[in-house]
Amino acid sequence: MEDTKLKFKLFIFISILFCAVFIGRLAYLQILKGSVYKLKSETQAIKTQIVYPFRGNIYDRDGNLLVYNVPSFSLQIFTENFRLDRANLLAKILGTDSLGLYNIIFQNILNYRYGDVKILRDLDYETVQKIQEYSYLLPGVEIIVESKRMYNLSAKMSHIIGYIQEVSQDEIKQETYYNLGDFIGKSGIEKYYEMELRGQKGRRYVGILGAGYKTEKFNEGKSDVPVKNGDDLVLSIDLKLQAKAEELLEGKRGACVAIDPNNGEILALVSKPDYDITLLSGKDFKNNYLQLINQKDKPLINRAIQSRYPPGSTWKPLMAIAGLEEGIITENSTFYCGGQLVFGDRPFGCHGAHGNVNVYRAIQASCNVFFYQLALKLQLERISKWAKEFGFGKRTGIDLPFENAGVFPTLDYVNKKFGNLEKAPKGLLLNYGIGQGEISVTPIQMAVYVAAIANGGRLFTPHIVRSIKNSLLNQTTLMNVESRKININPRTLEIVKKAMFDVVNLPGGTAFGIRIPGLEVCGKTGTAQASQPGQRDHSWFVCFAPKENPKIALVVIVENAGFGAAVAAPIARELLKDFFGIKEPLVKVDSLNILPD
Repeated sequence: MEDTKLKFKLFIFISILFCAVFIGRLAYLQILKGSVYKLKSETQAIKTQIVYPFRGNIYDRDGNLLVYNVPSFSLQIFTENFRLDRANLLAKILGTDSLGLYNIIFQNILNYRYGDVKILRDLDYETVQKIQEYSYLLPGVEIIVESKRMYNLSAKMSHIIGYIQEVSQDEIKQETYYNLGDFIGKSGIEKYYEMELRGQKGRRYVGILGAGYKTEKFNEGKSDVPVKNGDDLVLSIDLKLQAKAEELLEGKRGACVAIDPNNGEILALVSKPDYDITLLSGKDFKNNYLQLINQKDKPLINRAIQSRYPPGSTWKPLMAIAGLEEGIITENSTFYCGGQLVFGDRPFGCHGAHGNVNVYRAIQASCNVFFYQLALKLQLERISKWAKEFGFGKRTGIDLPFENAGVFPTLDYVNKKFGNLEKAPKGLLLNYGIGQGEISVTPIQMAVYVAAIANGGRLFTPHIVRSIKNSLLNQTTLMNVESRKININPRTLEIVKKAMFDVVNLPGGTAFGIRIPGLEVCGKTGTAQASQPGQRDHSWFVCFAPKENPKIALVVIVENAGFGAAVAAPIARELLKDFFGIKEPLVKVDSLNILPD
């Protein structure tokens, strides 16, 4: 009997315990988790929502922040769930035409795909509030936070930095990373370092309800992929020198490149005319771009790396190197200059009757006749050999897009153009001897060439980015600098450097008027014929300083400005003074003391 009562009590206890657990679990599911499961039950599909990274920042060599990001609100429509009958309401909130809104939506559906489509960027806070207020009437519409490029520039640097803009259909086809409405670098280092700057998109998975609304999270965010912001770039640019170069070239057409001859770092790179980057970063991009591209002076062209010019007399140091290395001349060899050289039935002129001149005097006074005769003795193949040694006729590899390779007329080039060398115009080699004819170079090529003379014959790949900082690992990686040693006798370079020193520092030098007391500048002026008849010549000046252990190589070209000594050389002088901290009044060039080159 007692055993039966005990069993009955145990049965009652177990039954009560079972009911309590059941009721507790039921309460947990219905009361505490009811909203979660209700949401999941109403979910019709799981969609991927992109989380956009912040683009990498850009700094100058001293750590000054040049380009950064701020949060920006964008309007995005999920086309599969957006109700077209709500387009009027959305258009009214945005203050735009509903028909235009229809067109944008249909265009995206037809040209791309269903899914998230950005309709409008950089919304003001008041508009964002209105959209959120009416969100229950706007299924498929949401506000997302992106980044907006901001600039803190004391110099324009437009051709260095470049700009970003929405991807094109072709770019989407080439790179699956991008979706319609994404931004991509279009020029400058924004384009060249796009992979590093853009970062990696994150993924947030959300459920789509029957009404077309997105849930806050799916699977409590466990399936989400974290976003990785873009890497930061540290440039080699000397911001003070860059600003000074831009100031001195203002109102002119031309370019300036300053380079560290010891490592190939670009200290300044200017192309004029230039433009304000902010014009191509806002809502009025299309109109501003059309205005810029239609301007007569073509400010979007980066003349420092894209424009080609005859090098003129700045080519003469290379000719001297070729003559010395090939054994055609020694430092004591002389050619007679009577003011011209008659070749065939045509006189080829010089800037004066220099008499018997050696290589030092020929470079110092820029004697054409000396280099006419040297070119005839070298012939095309040996001139071509040394042009190639210094990188002419091919791209330097600078870390900017759209670089031009220039042209050096090799024997194959001449044979293709004229049939053969015998059929080429008389005086072809004479023109090549003084940097004219079919020879065309870019300012960046000239900077690399002059830097190689300065540093003892090493050709560095020029570069604007010094290092890249990984935003995820917080690690900074210095750029791997490529270089190539030219097989050249050190004595040859010493001869040419001494001659270039004489150009600036001894009376009779074509750049004697811009010498800087206390600074040993080695340079070469150049006046190059323009391609169009009737236009003034281009003004060149190339230099490096100081003569021993040089710290900077500099190239300045001003289009259609006349003698190199009159325009380009004084600009270079002011830049050198600024770079070395030399305080002296702005030089005034006396036109009576300017020597032609």
